[in-house]
Amino acid sequence: MLLANVGRRYGARRPWVLRGVELELPRAALVRIEGRNGGGKSTLLRLVAGVDSPSEGRITGRPRRTAFVPERFPAALPLTALAYLTHLGRVQGLSRGEAASRAEVWLERFGAAGHARRPLAELSKGTSQKVAVAQALLADPGLLVLDEAWTGLDVPARAELDRAVLDRTAAGGTVVFVDHDPRRLAGVPCARYRVQGVAVLPVAGDRAADDPAAGNRAAAGHPAAGDRAVEGPRVRIEAVGPPGAAAPSSLGAEPIAGPAPGGGIALTVPAARSDAVLRELLTADPPWHIRAVSALPAPEPVIRETP
Repeated sequence: MLLANVGRRYGARRPWVLRGVELELPRAALVRIEGRNGGGKSTLLRLVAGVDSPSEGRITGRPRRTAFVPERFPAALPLTALAYLTHLGRVQGLSRGEAASRAEVWLERFGAAGHARRPLAELSKGTSQKVAVAQALLADPGLLVLDEAWTGLDVPARAELDRAVLDRTAAGGTVVFVDHDPRRLAGVPCARYRVQGVAVLPVAGDRAADDPAAGNRAAAGHPAAGDRAVEGPRVRIEAVGPPGAAAPSSLGAEPIAGPAPGGGIALTVPAARSDAVLRELLTADPPWHIRAVSALPAPEPVIRETP
């Protein structure tokens, strides 16, 4: 997906909120947008998601299935949580039965199954946010846009959203997000851009933002000529496979494997390889269930004394 010379202002004589934006959003990429409050981040996300149109420039290559979690969810709708999700699933091309089934699964995953038949207007802010996030994940979007989507969620639901984001990128989807917590998805390879004035600029020193395709090459485990292996942050992945199943042989010998608490395996991999490992687990036949993903600090350097 490409944004070419994109600008947005709200009226012909109003100041520009964004202008001259050049942005590439590759498949399987995780992209973080930063900037001050009121600086244009939400405007950029609405343009990316297609819920707003640019005043100038072009946006091309947007996936057919695009989902958006806005900063504010319109909860005062005359529907129950389940009816709302089922309706939006139908809008996104799912059959009624499949939409209802997926809605129930996502409500369960976010800990809101007990509120499925409660009217949206009666839900707490936190539960409403769970419904808002669930609607975006119903139809396996090729582009997922999250504007402060973690805000209002409890700790288990935030962790579930982290897992859902990693599932999307591992399946080849693109995720663009804004979050006030700088630790959100720390250790996971992503491109970072900052809205500064009316411009959108790559964060200095962020190689994935300077060359988004390099992030894809690293995630796929295929560095380009001239790329070099980098020791640094690691990611721990806890996964549960079918009974008696061994870890996919395609993972190779690189991950450090051990038993996970409560069953399954725990894999420790370089952060740059985490997307590739997740993709292998999720696309195995039969697929593995990803139970937890967490960032680990970089290992301390080993200092050897010379005789």
